[in-house]
Amino acid sequence: MSSSAVHKLKEELLKMVPPTVFFFIALHIISLVRSLMTQGVGLAPATTGQILIAALILGKAVLLADLLPAINRFPTRALAYNIIWKTLIYYALASLIHYAERIYDAAKQGKGFAAANEALLAQVVWPHFWGIQIVIFVIVLNYVIIRELARVLGEEQLFRLFFARPQLD
Repeated sequence: MSSSAVHKLKEELLKMVPPTVFFFIALHIISLVRSLMTQGVGLAPATTGQILIAALILGKAVLLADLLPAINRFPTRALAYNIIWKTLIYYALASLIHYAERIYDAAKQGKGFAAANEALLAQVVWPHFWGIQIVIFVIVLNYVIIRELARVLGEEQLFRLFFARPQLD
């Protein structure tokens, strides 16, 4: 592998770190909420390894979504427009990944995709599903808000706002 390819790979991996860490923590919260909601029904909680894989997928999904030409659809409008737009795109990707994870678990039993989908739809507890979807939406919204503030204000300024001592006049 050439040094430019290694440099590009390293650059892409470093771009993945912030969203992956954010989603790693957030997915642990979702796993805890899901475990509490399904306690006593025999569902095993997600392991840290499963959560790490999902966080890596979400981190890469964010980078891939950022490559879409329409991702910054509202550059000249109020920040809320980009936040809402990006939240919807990232949420759609996160929901798709959440569904794919569940369908994969159901399909492991060797019944095929259609049968796994049918079984999944028959077994889903809709209030739990929508509860998790709401938590995912709020987490994605928070991620986008923080990220857009960092983009507009600059990462250093955002860091100072949250972690530096305020200077009193």
